[in-house]
Amino acid sequence: MLGPALREIKRALPESRITLLASPSGSQAAPLLPWVDEVLIERALWQELDAPAEPLPAEEHRLVARLATGRFDAAFIFTSFSQSPHPPAYAAYLAGIGVRVGQSKEFGGGVLTKWVRKLPDETHQADANLHLIEELGFPVLKRDLEVSVDERVRAEMDLMLSANGISPGEPFIAMAPGATCQARRYDINRFAEVARRLARLTGLRLVVLGGPGEVPLARRILDAVPLASAVSLTGVGGVPGLAAVLKRASLLLANDSGPMHLAEAVGCPMVILFSGTELESQWQPRSTPARLMRRETPCAPCYGFRCPRDMNCLDFSPTEVIEEALAMLQRARVHLTGE
Repeated sequence: MLGPALREIKRALPESRITLLASPSGSQAAPLLPWVDEVLIERALWQELDAPAEPLPAEEHRLVARLATGRFDAAFIFTSFSQSPHPPAYAAYLAGIGVRVGQSKEFGGGVLTKWVRKLPDETHQADANLHLIEELGFPVLKRDLEVSVDERVRAEMDLMLSANGISPGEPFIAMAPGATCQARRYDINRFAEVARRLARLTGLRLVVLGGPGEVPLARRILDAVPLASAVSLTGVGGVPGLAAVLKRASLLLANDSGPMHLAEAVGCPMVILFSGTELESQWQPRSTPARLMRRETPCAPCYGFRCPRDMNCLDFSPTEVIEEALAMLQRARVHLTGE
């Protein structure tokens, strides 16, 4: 979601050097962002869900020293609707960074040199990020998500697909059953049933995708379909490899997760099981064909990590999901050879 803002900064200031301060997980997307010149990977305290068992001030002093070493002219602090820019802005202040820009609803003293008032919470995250630089006078010529996949990565993933019997130009369905938390995941048994029936109805191969921690979910899908109908590339190629595979896929079937955003950036049509944890307006694909499936529930948006209500927001039968997937494939004019 940060890519459009970085792209427009680089377009306006082509000689500038952009350093991305990112978490270990967030840094995995950096190779896809050609506007980034350097990445600083930090597990910052303000991004942790829980407070440490005891204070570790030496870690924060080390971060400030690292920022000071960079001799940065400015710190642009991009946050989601629920995050505060003030902790990182204070670190930047201590590091001697003279220009510190962030969006907030709350007063934060003098830690920000430019306090940008936030847009409403329902604003799309890409637009919220662009709003920050627009308030600084940067022109925005394009708002769509965009990534750049290295040719070497693309070639490696093409070889991997070929080794698994998927030839260049052959249509296939990508499936990503994982998500960052339980409250965003469609029931894996239903997901596996969708996979089994889609393979039979379409005649297309299935490619299961995800991070290393999602291998068990991929195995559940592979166990449900005939051996020749599906392959797992889960945990292979990292985020750049995932983007390369999605660029070739005819359809993505996934939860509200990273693959959804990558699919939008590379133009892969998708059907998304979008749980009630978030507002669709904040994260939904806008420039790529997508069908978001969610049952209306009084608890949405809950912003929770675990659901105590049987995931009513994703109570869709496999048949309903399959119908949406077939409609999207038909819309994309994909040739089907199944039953």
